[in-house]
Amino acid sequence: MKLQNMFKKTSQRAHYISLRNSRPEVPEGLLRKCNKCGAAIIAEDVKNGYYICPKCHGYFRVHAYRRVEMLADEGSFEEWDKEMDFVNPLDFKGYEEKVKSLKERTRLSEAVVTGKITINGNPAVIGVCDGRFLMASMGWIVGEKITRAVERATAEKLPVIIFACSGGARMQEGIVSLMQMEKTSAALKRHSDAGQLYISVLTDPTTGGVTASFAMLGDIILAEPKALIGFAGPRVIEQTIGQKLPKGFQRSEFLLDHGFVDRIVEREEMKDVLTQILSAHAEKGFKDHELRAASESFEKAQQDESLSAWDRVQLSRKKDRPVGTDYIDALFTDFMEFHGDRYFKDDHAIVGGIARFHGMPVTVIAQAKGKTTKENLDRNFSMPSPDGYRKALRLMKQAEKFHRPVICFVDTPGAFCGLEAEERGQGEAIARNLFELSGLKVPVLSVVIGEGGSGGALAMAVADEVWMLENSIYSVLSPEGFASILWKDSKRASEAAEVMKLTAGDLKRLGIVEQVIAEPENFTDENMEPVCGELEVQIMDFIERYTKLGVEELVEKRYQRFRRM
Repeated sequence: MKLQNMFKKTSQRAHYISLRNSRPEVPEGLLRKCNKCGAAIIAEDVKNGYYICPKCHGYFRVHAYRRVEMLADEGSFEEWDKEMDFVNPLDFKGYEEKVKSLKERTRLSEAVVTGKITINGNPAVIGVCDGRFLMASMGWIVGEKITRAVERATAEKLPVIIFACSGGARMQEGIVSLMQMEKTSAALKRHSDAGQLYISVLTDPTTGGVTASFAMLGDIILAEPKALIGFAGPRVIEQTIGQKLPKGFQRSEFLLDHGFVDRIVEREEMKDVLTQILSAHAEKGFKDHELRAASESFEKAQQDESLSAWDRVQLSRKKDRPVGTDYIDALFTDFMEFHGDRYFKDDHAIVGGIARFHGMPVTVIAQAKGKTTKENLDRNFSMPSPDGYRKALRLMKQAEKFHRPVICFVDTPGAFCGLEAEERGQGEAIARNLFELSGLKVPVLSVVIGEGGSGGALAMAVADEVWMLENSIYSVLSPEGFASILWKDSKRASEAAEVMKLTAGDLKRLGIVEQVIAEPENFTDENMEPVCGELEVQIMDFIERYTKLGVEELVEKRYQRFRRM
């Protein structure tokens, strides 16, 4: 070998494997790219993981039949109206060819799949939109399939669950597409009037005419995280107003904050959440009558007659006193909180939802103080805005539809007084509650657990019976406000407390409340057992007595209760 060839650079040698000019081969279909974070992910991991990116937890869109498979008990899905004749009301050029091509590519007959399933033994009618088919836009066939499914659900007395995903109206069908909004809404109105449950689940994206029709009409509205939900699309809004939209606008979390969604549900827990909701609407009556008080494992509290009215005012305001959520946790099981007034906001000063009391489904609503400064700021120190009262009323009307008793826990210094509250109609919201609660066709119990401040408390205390904890108060105004108005001296608050007759004992003697529940000394969430034991006994007795009454007798009895005052 020549000397100069010993140091000659060669591009490639036969006995080496070059990595520079070749790539490792990846089996086709093994890897996918997340369209949110850009990471390479194993396709099988995504399929086995509810179609969620394991890196960023972003949600992929789920095909309709896969969605059904994720929810339905094995072998329970019965598809309805799978094949329907194609329609082209505008004779739109190329529309039929487009639909035919999509059918071949997606193996779908249209943009929605409907049928009957069972979810952990609970029967329901289901509709699932599939965005692969013309972005699940609503044409005549989509509207017709949903309407037929709802009509059949009404006839068979079944709940309806619809997973919405749509770009809105189908442009190729023009005005006929627009009419599907009313057709589906009218079918759901009849289903609702028949006393049946409708659960709407909003997925990414839900926009346009679908948002403005069946998607937002659920008795209960759930949403997947970070789903785009809105009437007009973001680009349309930005072009109209000439501004960039804020981050998170029109996402599920935005709608939750603004009162339009009951709950955001992770995909992994969707089946369990739907099961809990369905079973709570299918069952009636007590499952057990075993009471904690029957075991006598705790000493029953005795009322303390030595305290002054002002002492009780101070006790009702104690920072470590049990709050509304403590009673919900202690007395009920399976509580599921629902959010929002469906108009503007979710007011955290009021917590409400469905729960079970000894197995019986009930609606529970509480004016909720916080346990820390941060919680109190979030809950506005339990001073509800109009949105809170409208949320409470929505939940009460929902309870009426499904024949559930309503149990309220009252604890507020008063309705919030502020510029925004007046702008959104604080007086109207309170008045509307008084008006509607007087005729609510299910038993209503209200328990004053702390402060019962004026109309803000009354808006949740138009009940068949009102009870008070021993050291709670219920009054037309705070003692400080009373003294300031009548005597122009707020320092005379302790004197005012005696004059106002605001204690539980005073109000029992006046016939304003039916029961006084004794409290232990130094009452906190650490020694609630005697109070909760007594409440448990009395609530069961209340429900048994009042559920036996006919609707007319129940409403008349409530009317006469206030008529005597």
